[in-house]
Amino acid sequence: MGDSQVTLFQPNFNRSVHVEARADRLSADRGAILLRELMDRLGLTRLLLEHLEDPRDAGLVTHPFEELLRTQLLLLAQGWSRASDVALLGRDPAFRLAISKRRSDHALREADGREPEGLCSQATLSRLLAMLSSAENRDGLRNVLLDAAERRYRTYGAGRLAELTLDMDSLPLVVHGHQAESDYNGHYKTRCYHPLVVRSDRGDYLGARLRPGNVHTADGGLDFVLPILRWAKRQAERVWLRIDAGFPEPNLLAALDTEKVDYVARLRGNTKLNKLAAPHLRRPPGRPPLEGRTWLHELSYGAKSWDRERRVVLVVIERPGEQGHLFLDHFFLLTSATKAEMDGEALLEHYRQRGTAEADFGAWQNALEPALSSTTRPKTHYREQEVQVRSEAVDAFANNEARLLLSLLAANLLHAGAELCSRAERKAFSRQRFRRAVLKASSRVLLGKGCVTVVLDAARAALWTGVWTELQRTYPARGSPGARALPTPA
Repeated sequence: MGDSQVTLFQPNFNRSVHVEARADRLSADRGAILLRELMDRLGLTRLLLEHLEDPRDAGLVTHPFEELLRTQLLLLAQGWSRASDVALLGRDPAFRLAISKRRSDHALREADGREPEGLCSQATLSRLLAMLSSAENRDGLRNVLLDAAERRYRTYGAGRLAELTLDMDSLPLVVHGHQAESDYNGHYKTRCYHPLVVRSDRGDYLGARLRPGNVHTADGGLDFVLPILRWAKRQAERVWLRIDAGFPEPNLLAALDTEKVDYVARLRGNTKLNKLAAPHLRRPPGRPPLEGRTWLHELSYGAKSWDRERRVVLVVIERPGEQGHLFLDHFFLLTSATKAEMDGEALLEHYRQRGTAEADFGAWQNALEPALSSTTRPKTHYREQEVQVRSEAVDAFANNEARLLLSLLAANLLHAGAELCSRAERKAFSRQRFRRAVLKASSRVLLGKGCVTVVLDAARAALWTGVWTELQRTYPARGSPGARALPTPA
């Protein structure tokens, strides 16, 4: 690389400080190397190649399909959400090592023949997203989400899990422009997409479906969640679905009964329900306690559109504070579980854990910042030359759904890493904290004779060693992860 250096500037606050540019192999994204190892231990690259199709002419390919997929996922996981970011990182040594399938130090040497040198271009990454937007590849990405989660669940012990709870929700993906099929949503008061997302109580995202911005909460919910529920039944003895008040519709409830999937859902109040609740909405005599109180009442309710009556738990809440005791709040929980299986208190606690999922939906968007595309124009030039055969216009809606699914894959990769870090440090790490503490840190890459040395700062050596130890213990290097229990912090 040479020893050339250029002084860029001297800050006025201290003229003894010189800011220089040198041709050193430096990286602020050394975590890409750790994430690549985690991807391989989870079998994620193999699953991507198994479920996705590469329609390119092999004789014209410079960047192998698996390297492009790694590039996209590792960029997202490291916090680079836009395709244009790849131009800035094209020579980054940590990314080059993490993405390449070549051994030794070849990823950092000059390219030989058609071997790629550095990361791909923005245009190549955009073509990858266009390939992944086909119906077959979007289905493939959904299958990768499920298969990767199944591999992780095998590490919890032999056989099926005792219980698995899924949270389905709809949420706004705000857009800035007029992306295909985005629309103004009156509930969220913004222009957005309105996708469906499913997350397991183990922290993994299991699927998503992009929808136009103005659809009802429950639109397409049954068709979307049913295949995931059937997959979950193969993983656990008992499966729960937690949903909010927008989802309980006759077809969904009937399907859950048929599939023998337990559910707990908020239920919107109506005239009949409020009449049933009225006798229980009176505060008992006496001075109320400072901390407030909660009462639970068992009801039986059947809407006209339902095929039968179902169990409903009325939750009445006396809020602490000034005059909170004068006005009792209440809401309804609908469930398939009998009182003998789960009493009202246990059911309420079970539903309140949905708050963890709702918080994680927001954390995912903050950590990954799904960047959506608005272009539908066909390509007219390739490598500054006019193309002989014009390409078809990009299906921007399908392209955005592929981006959404890739974002969930990157979120799951970060979650798996944060879980290892939490065990190593014996305290909770979110995706963002794991990225800041472990992944986003400077390093120097040194080349020897067939050897690459990545130099870390000593202050974080113990943290990296702890994560590596947990990685070795949880996901063995040889073969697929074995059926072993996850380590429990002392």
